[in-house]
Amino acid sequence: MVSAAVPVAVTDNAVRNAAVLNAILPVRSLLLAIFMLMAGGGFMNTFISVRLERAGSSTLAIGLVGTAYFAGLVAGSLHAPALLRRIGHIRAFAAFVAVLSASTLSYAIHRGPLFWGSLRVVDGICLAGIYVCLESWLGERAEGGGRGSVLAGYMIALYSGQALGQFTLNLGGSGSTMPLLIGSVLISLAAVPVVLTRISAPPPGEASSFSFRSLYSVSPLGIVGAFLTGVMLGAFYAMGAVYARRSGLSVSTTALFMSVVIMGGVALQWPLGRLSDRIDRRKVIVIGLAGTLAASLAIAMTAGTAALMFFGALFGGLSFALYPLCVAHTNDHLSGQQRVAASGGLVLLYSLGAAIGPFLGALAMTIVGTAGLFFFIAACAGAALAFGLWRQVRSQPVPAHLQETYVVLPRTTAMSAALDPVAADESDAP
Repeated sequence: MVSAAVPVAVTDNAVRNAAVLNAILPVRSLLLAIFMLMAGGGFMNTFISVRLERAGSSTLAIGLVGTAYFAGLVAGSLHAPALLRRIGHIRAFAAFVAVLSASTLSYAIHRGPLFWGSLRVVDGICLAGIYVCLESWLGERAEGGGRGSVLAGYMIALYSGQALGQFTLNLGGSGSTMPLLIGSVLISLAAVPVVLTRISAPPPGEASSFSFRSLYSVSPLGIVGAFLTGVMLGAFYAMGAVYARRSGLSVSTTALFMSVVIMGGVALQWPLGRLSDRIDRRKVIVIGLAGTLAASLAIAMTAGTAALMFFGALFGGLSFALYPLCVAHTNDHLSGQQRVAASGGLVLLYSLGAAIGPFLGALAMTIVGTAGLFFFIAACAGAALAFGLWRQVRSQPVPAHLQETYVVLPRTTAMSAALDPVAADESDAP
């Protein structure tokens, strides 16, 4: 006789799967657009670093070009919402995509740090505008229990596109413009599913945020951790490919290394987050910082491609989890109505750190040598680790049963806070 538990379990799974599909299908055009955009533009940090390094540009010049991109990202995230309110989401999205596609092709006109740095500012502004459009759109369309599924779909599309896009570097020979051509094509095509969508655009809105002083008074570890995570990952994204090339890796292996770090970052976020829901979240942040410190030192001192890939995946898995852990730790001290604003302030702070990181990482490489990048990242992780240990001594933990549920969040713009299923749903509660 067949047990009744089997059909019940099957039914429950079917209901859950149907709920996920019901949440994802209405926004599939937006998710396809972000995947194509990341596949077409997510490799540009690596491409620019490799090409400038090959052309003989100084380490500091490459770092400043990386800083230019993150500075553009900050500026765009602050000013793009005003453009959306004036002309609407679809027109704004199409305009940002068109300029980004043109900018991608423009790298073939002239190779030089000053010209490319100017283009990176434009890229940062355009991508920030694209993120604001898509994230505010997704936040408006996601409702109730479906918000978590939409966020998961967005994160998968974002990081898988970014990881796969790294292999665009392998197209064409040395100095070929083929990666730029393919990138521009993908970016242009990303506008099609959005321009043709029947999804109604959200009403004009504006993201709010806490002042940094208020955030620090609420959660010192959250704000320090978010900022230093931005410094570390900004330095890595801008200079990681330079480190790989100067360590003797080929262009194709460099692309693989960058992809492995990104995918490692996706793999460990959920298990670390679930652990942080069960114990003092500060302990998990400290574990993540200690692991990032150890992995960074291992990368700086390792030899051999296999070891570099292993420690790269470990570095990505631990360091990428730090920002959402810091957001969750900050949310543990806030009411539902405050969490969206706090998340907006933290992502802005992360972006400011990411704008500083490339120059400081390049400076470390100039002083110490190639390994200086990961020694610098290790120093940032060590400083945050010391601060985290000090905070554990100075303050009492939030009881585990009172902690909010961990949510994996993108580090894009303040609009991404609207995708947080815990913060957004509670802020809407009467």
